[in-house]
Amino acid sequence: MNRTITLLLLTAALASYSQDFSTFKYRNLGPYRGGRVTAVAGIASEPATFYLGATGAGVWKTEDYGTTWRNVSDGFFSTPSIGALEVAQNDPNIIYVGTGSDGLRSNVIEGKGVYKSIDAGETWMHVGLENVGQIGAVRIHPTNHNIVYVASVGKAFNANPERGIFKTEDGGKTWKKILYVSEKTGFSDIEFLSSNPEVLFASAWKAERKPWTIISGGSPEEGGVYKSIDGGKTWNQVNKGLPNNLIGKIDVAVTPADSKIVYALIEAPNDEGGLFKSVDQGESFELVSNKDFIRTRPFYYNNIRVDPKNADIVYSLATRYYKSIDGGKNWERMNPPHGDNHDMWINPDNPDLFIQANDGGANVTHNGGKTWSTQFNQPTAEIYQVEVDDQYPYWVYGGQQDNYTTIAVPSLTPYGNQVGGTGYILNTGGCETGPAVPKPGNPDIVYSNCKGRFGVFNKNTGTEMQFYVGASNMYGHNPKELKYRFQRVSPIHVSPHNPDVVYHCSQYVHKTTDDGKTWETISPDLTAFEEDKQVISGSPITRDITGEEFYSTIYSIQESPISEGLIWVGANDGPVHVTKDGGKTWTNVTPAKLPSGGRVDAVAPSPHDPAKAYISVLRYQLGDQKPYIYKTANYGKSWELLTTGTNGIPADYPTRVIREDPERAGLLYAGTEYGIFISFDDGKNWKSFQQNLPITPITDLKIHRNDLVMATMGRGFWVVDNIESLRNENFTEISENTLFKPANTIRYRYPTANRGDAMPNYPAQTVAIDYFLEEKTDAIKLEIKDVDGNIIAIFVSDTTKSEVKDEIIENMDLSATTYIINKSLTTNQGMNRFEWDMSMTGPWHSQNNRRFKGGPLAKPGKYDVVLTVEGRSYTNSFELIIDPRVKENGVSESDISSQVDFQMKVGNLLSDARKMENELADEVKKLKSNESLSEEEQTTLNNSKTKLEQLRTEEGIYMKPMLVDQISYLYFMLNRADQVPGKDAFDRYEELKGVLEKLKE
Repeated sequence: MNRTITLLLLTAALASYSQDFSTFKYRNLGPYRGGRVTAVAGIASEPATFYLGATGAGVWKTEDYGTTWRNVSDGFFSTPSIGALEVAQNDPNIIYVGTGSDGLRSNVIEGKGVYKSIDAGETWMHVGLENVGQIGAVRIHPTNHNIVYVASVGKAFNANPERGIFKTEDGGKTWKKILYVSEKTGFSDIEFLSSNPEVLFASAWKAERKPWTIISGGSPEEGGVYKSIDGGKTWNQVNKGLPNNLIGKIDVAVTPADSKIVYALIEAPNDEGGLFKSVDQGESFELVSNKDFIRTRPFYYNNIRVDPKNADIVYSLATRYYKSIDGGKNWERMNPPHGDNHDMWINPDNPDLFIQANDGGANVTHNGGKTWSTQFNQPTAEIYQVEVDDQYPYWVYGGQQDNYTTIAVPSLTPYGNQVGGTGYILNTGGCETGPAVPKPGNPDIVYSNCKGRFGVFNKNTGTEMQFYVGASNMYGHNPKELKYRFQRVSPIHVSPHNPDVVYHCSQYVHKTTDDGKTWETISPDLTAFEEDKQVISGSPITRDITGEEFYSTIYSIQESPISEGLIWVGANDGPVHVTKDGGKTWTNVTPAKLPSGGRVDAVAPSPHDPAKAYISVLRYQLGDQKPYIYKTANYGKSWELLTTGTNGIPADYPTRVIREDPERAGLLYAGTEYGIFISFDDGKNWKSFQQNLPITPITDLKIHRNDLVMATMGRGFWVVDNIESLRNENFTEISENTLFKPANTIRYRYPTANRGDAMPNYPAQTVAIDYFLEEKTDAIKLEIKDVDGNIIAIFVSDTTKSEVKDEIIENMDLSATTYIINKSLTTNQGMNRFEWDMSMTGPWHSQNNRRFKGGPLAKPGKYDVVLTVEGRSYTNSFELIIDPRVKENGVSESDISSQVDFQMKVGNLLSDARKMENELADEVKKLKSNESLSEEEQTTLNNSKTKLEQLRTEEGIYMKPMLVDQISYLYFMLNRADQVPGKDAFDRYEELKGVLEKLKE
């Protein structure tokens, strides 16, 4: 091979290894309370098995009636948004999923077509319709699972020609559009007549969202019910008995209990809409109920289901959940675990067994809805933003979609708990929208928002004081009438220079210095405020005004962390402004080439240069899927676009958030609609930083204590523990063996708790030691040394291929080989990470897999780590920091140092006792194997047995603990907390030491 080509290939290979991110793993923090689920399905022949499809979390499966759930779509789906799913009842291995929820909220995630599984969800293949947008229904032919129908609502934010009803007859290899109205009218539902699958009903729906309004419905020519009697070859629109003015979203329901019955829940003005019933297979309909509660917010709900064995039992799913037993004339309310109801699937063999979906997750009932499975086992929360506090360990805060309060979860387990996981969810005021911002220096105080209403939550009392700017109810208003326009997720920001200065934004920036008791407006209107966008939201049929569609409001605000009074703000209708004097004067610095009208989702002043800042703009609500991240280096006078569509972030990945690393200038993290990206060169080039993070929108990012913390729209909070190595200036260029500098690490102890299988997984704190290997090697060695050069722990990856097996370490009175074989000390080419649990070399044990394990936690202080690769050593240093909580409780570093010294003395005593026990046991075994002992040997055997009986506890139940167990008991007592050992511990040590010395004599 040409030498130049060889060198180029080698260079490319090394470059790829140096940007190996696999050591940086994401950890899910929960919360383990479900998020919005819009599609569910089950299997008649496997009654314990159900599937759920979430709006930002993909497809999940339970095989135990909802007791546990597992994700089955991660790694296969390119979007986490699920609109419909169906299982072939004649072959439950066959599943079709339509992506893109038909609940057209402003934060809806775009669909990417249809997926199919032929092995009950273990693997998936994409089978087309990538550009249809949101899918309202998928229906599989009851006897031929290769025949499938799809109802396409269309793109949520713009017209598209791929709307309509689609059919495949070859299992998804090819699709044919068999019903079409227009680029603005799609279809939300399609149903088979139960007795004859050639008879179909489809519901047309003119639907589109704008940032300022919801369009749902049109003329009868733009919507309505369609019927086919030949498998979709031809269609006729049904008009008899249906609304003849405006018509909106429609859901159709049929039942095998009576093939002539067809129900349709129809959005129409005033009393014209409601539940319609046909008794002639859909040829004509009659209105049977126009109760308001069965047709609330049709664009979001509007779902009807019928019992498979009784055509008079009808279920309505909307804000609340209702059941009728007389064909829809009268209704009684049902009580699922959560409100805002979207879907249900009823077992056709047992109608009391069904699964139901809502904004809190999915839940299963065995008894017709009297009791339900839990929703606290689904980590599918939709989180709008992320904030962190300054306690130890830190907690993570945000607003969770459709929760009555904002929430906080810990980054590590803060205390022992009988049941892990769900118990670590703290209410923090405000409501679902958030944000929740803890006060620096006092995490018991949280500034929270609820749809523009500012509150001050006190964790100690559990109550929230209310200080609304303007104190005026905004619901139901045209935004142009309002004095203050607060978006549903109005930002709150605490000054990084003064924790008593808090900003809150409408179209103005408001400032308080007394926790909201008084407010000062420090800006003019900083939005575009286009007159034609200030409208009553919800047209032409259903009015819907919750603040979500207030268009001209400030959406993001950040004060520079290095220049007090330098404040950046971005509006949800496009403009970017900056002030250098704390709000006295403001300058419009909107990038000249930025298309107008987009939502400035994040502003990010640089933590290194006051003139530098970044913005991330989301324009998908205007039908524009392009990524928009801009950078300025001159206070906004000029801007550079950092997302060209060809420099790493794909051209159809809308961007939500941008942050610069506080330690390394130009190291950027970007959250997009489909994952996270990283740049080492200030945005010139981007690389995916996804690793094990599922595909889901990244709504917000924070870098805190060397961790990367994020919120997602469908999978809760996540964290990458310890990103210190990324800050190495040569990270992208490393091509030879390298030991990265470990981050200074807080010396946490894991509290006593029931860990088990509880979620989330809170690991014990460790020191992350990252190293790069230029090629895979047989074995490596890692040593931890204190400031005096003493080896306190030594690990090897594989003693069978290392010279370390012959190495004797004279260390801390232990004359023994003190290496520990640890398979997590990996030797892979590229990046590797070893998690040191901060424990020193423990006592000797006769069992190799327990030898030198369980040593005391190393003292607070400075340490060196030494990596040896094929005879060459590399050294770096770090510090273990005392747990601030321990220090606050009166235990000093000197106390811990004395405790560790004493622990080592007890550990050495335990090692001596165990070795003596082992030697005596070997001697007794050897002598007993000799059938003819001399008198001297018999005396030795008797003496050895006597000593062994004093050292070793006899086997059995509740036997008397002998010396080795007594020393082990003392050792265990000293290793549970940072403390000054009690006098009894020292006295007991001297007593046990004396007993062992006598035995040695």
